[in-house]
Amino acid sequence: MALFVGKHVNKIDKKGRISVPRPFRAALQGRGLSSLYIYPRFKQRALEACDEEFMARLSRSLDNLDLFSDDQDDLASVILANACELTFDPEGRIVLSPELANYAEIKGEALFVGQGPRFQIWQPAAFESFSAMAFERAKSRGATLKLARPDEAGELRS
Repeated sequence: MALFVGKHVNKIDKKGRISVPRPFRAALQGRGLSSLYIYPRFKQRALEACDEEFMARLSRSLDNLDLFSDDQDDLASVILANACELTFDPEGRIVLSPELANYAEIKGEALFVGQGPRFQIWQPAAFESFSAMAFERAKSRGATLKLARPDEAGELRS
């Protein structure tokens, strides 16, 4: 699975194309991938992006919910129904659909934010506001993280 870290701002050209940051693109292309999946985040007006392996994990996770339950129907509708596979052009650019760009209020430039096995695409000022709020929430809760240990095969486990 690709690993995405850091923040990168890129401009959107007049044709609606935007370059996926070189480190993110390299993580995908290094595994022989020429596309990524993008879908709207439902808790914030931003986009989530991932590779096919992570999208398959999302789909399997939805299968773990009760079939026809409101949770399963709602999340499948938000994630899978709105996801689209975008292929890189020869310069490493993608074209965000007007629906996705409008949803995330992205115009002119976008901020790519690494999230480990996936990344987010934000309107830059919206992310800065969200990030400050997230920092304060984590600090006020005294958030901690239990570090996953590698198993014998090198895979991480909790």
